[in-house]
Formats: sequence, C-alpha cells, structure tokens
Amino acid sequence: MSDAYFLYHSIGMYPGKADDIAAAMADFADTWGRADDAQWATILPQRQRFIDRWRAILNAAPDTVTTFESVTQALHSLLQSLPDGHLKGRTVLVAADCFPSNHFLLSGMAEAHGFTLKTVPLRQGAAHVEDEDFLDQWTPDVGLALLTWVSSTTSHRINLPAMVAHGRRVGSLIGVDITQAAGLLPFDVHAPEVDFAISTSLKWMCGTPGAGVLYLSPRLIPLCQPQLRGWFSQPNPFNWDIERFAYAPDIRRFDSGTPGCMAALASLPALDWHARQDHAALLAHNRSLTAMLIDMADAVDLPLLTPRAEGKRGGSIMFKLPDSQPAAQIVSALRSMGITTDNRSQTLRVSPGTLTTDAGVTRLHAALESLLR
Repeated sequence: MSDAYFLYHSIGMYPGKADDIAAAMADFADTWGRADDAQWATILPQRQRFIDRWRAILNAAPDTVTTFESVTQALHSLLQSLPDGHLKGRTVLVAADCFPSNHFLLSGMAEAHGFTLKTVPLRQGAAHVEDEDFLDQWTPDVGLALLTWVSSTTSHRINLPAMVAHGRRVGSLIGVDITQAAGLLPFDVHAPEVDFAISTSLKWMCGTPGAGVLYLSPRLIPLCQPQLRGWFSQPNPFNWDIERFAYAPDIRRFDSGTPGCMAALASLPALDWHARQDHAALLAHNRSLTAMLIDMADAVDLPLLTPRAEGKRGGSIMFKLPDSQPAAQIVSALRSMGITTDNRSQTLRVSPGTLTTDAGVTRLHAALESLLR
C-alpha cells in the first residue's frame, strides 16, 4: 500500500509516476523510431528542459549545470579536470559518513593524483560525524573538501553555512553532495556559495537511475579542462577539424561525446511534477510525519540515530534495531504487510514523502510494536 511507502531516501514516488514514465518513453520511441531527421531537434531540447528544472532547484545560472550518469561519475570528471597540481601534495577532506561510493572513488584516485585523502572519523559510539570534528580537521593544506549535506545513514544535516565560511577562510575548493535532501529542503548554490554541487534525481525528485547532475561555479568553469572530452565539449559540436579542438566556455565542456538522454527524458515528468508542487507544503508534510516517527521511536523504545532538532536533519528518520532482531528480517516482515522500508546493517531507514500518510505511519508503528515485542 502506497500510504506506507518510506523509501524517499532511495527511490522517490509520486501519484501517476509509472504512467508518466511510460508516456515519456513512448514519446521517445516514436521520435527515435521515425524515419526522418527530427530526432536530435526533439531530444536535445528535452534534455535541456531537464537541466533547466535542476537549475531552478539549485538557483543556478544558465550554463552551469550538466548531466552525468551518477554522483560518482560527476565527481570523478570534476577532479580530473582541475588544473595540474591543484591537489598534488595537498589533502582532500571527507567525512566517514559520506556516501560510500564517493569514498571508494577518492581513495582510488589519491595515489594517482598525488593527494592525501583524510577521512574525519566518527566519535566512539556516535552515529554521524560531528561538524566541529570536521572543522578541526579542515586545515589550510586541504585543497578540496567534499561535504555531505545530509547523511544517508542518519539523516544528520550539517551546518552548511558554517562549513562554507570556514572553507573560504582557509582557501579550499568546496563541493557538496546534496543527494539526500535535494528537492525537499531548499538549497541555493549561492547561499552559501559553493564551488560545485552533485546530486541524482532518484530520491525526493522522484526521477530515474542515471539522471545525475553537476553544478560548477562559473568562476571555476574556465579553469577546468575535463580529460574526457569530445565533440559536445566544444562551442560548436559540429566542428570536424581534428586539429582545432577548443573547450566550450561554459559547463558544456564536461559533456564529452554524444550525450546520453534517456535518463533525463525518463526523469523529466517527475521534475515537471515537482515544479508544479507547493514545495513548502511538501516539506511541511514530511515534517509532520517525521515528528510522528520520532514519537513512535520513543513509544517502541527504538534508539534514534537521527538528530531530534528539525534544523539538524533531512527528511529521513533512522532507527537502531536491537542486535537480537536481524534488520533484514524486520524489513522483510514489514514488506509482507505492505510497509516499504530498508536497512543498512542494523539501521532501519524510514523516509516519508508525498505518498505517505498519517495512517501509514500508524500502521508502521503497530507493526514494529508487534515485531519487536
């Protein structure tokens, strides 16, 4: 039952999503399968509409956002594009509760690019990295700091203005992974001003896999030379002179070869839906249900891993299940009752969105009370 769908930290849903994707893909099939020359004239503007939807979410200027398959791919392309020596002999700083894929990438790139990866650890017994611990490790040798706006395992939300202000004082490049809250919590690349931002469309934006984005500050774009480059990296993609390559002056320099458009087109209906919503109402709905979930945790005696203070958390609530109750079995039992959650080890992850209702939270409460008894 959709009223107890709690997976917005993983895959967001909205009413009519399946029909919208089917219609978008049918339109694509009709355009791409027609024996004429209208394909690119139809498809590329739709990809641009997807980008423009994301620009509105980020309050980003034209020509500063482009598409990537994933957050990891976007981060990789950005790091490889930085001026020679920017990171060599310096430190890249990241928190231990960042999205693991980013850490896998950074640890693999460190030796080849000559930087030291410094991972700010969790305190003993803590669920998330404390802001002050991250700031303590953010010294002038840090060439780039990758911030995780909201944690995927605790929903802890960092104090982004304080982090960015510190980074400006020490002269680091500042990037932020906004995946776990983009589309739910307001975000502005200018307030505070970050150097880059990365995200996907999967979660609160309710899009599809492969629809990632990179925002890069217009101050930095001219300094970056992506190693993966191709005909769409140029001001004019139809330049065929192999001795006369030039980077586009804007974010298009990251576009490399023929752009993959399928994920953007499949996600565009979701972004259109999102743009039509009252965003304050979406957030208020989430806040009402997450307050119920916190009360539920207290009632069933489940330790809360998410900060109680509204300003210190995203849209998810994470609980610590007892070791005597294997989390995978709890998730499976809930699924059999029409209640959709997931787990990471013994952490139960619960994220209410537009389909979730008060009744769904009440059903989850009753189910957990019974299962944990």
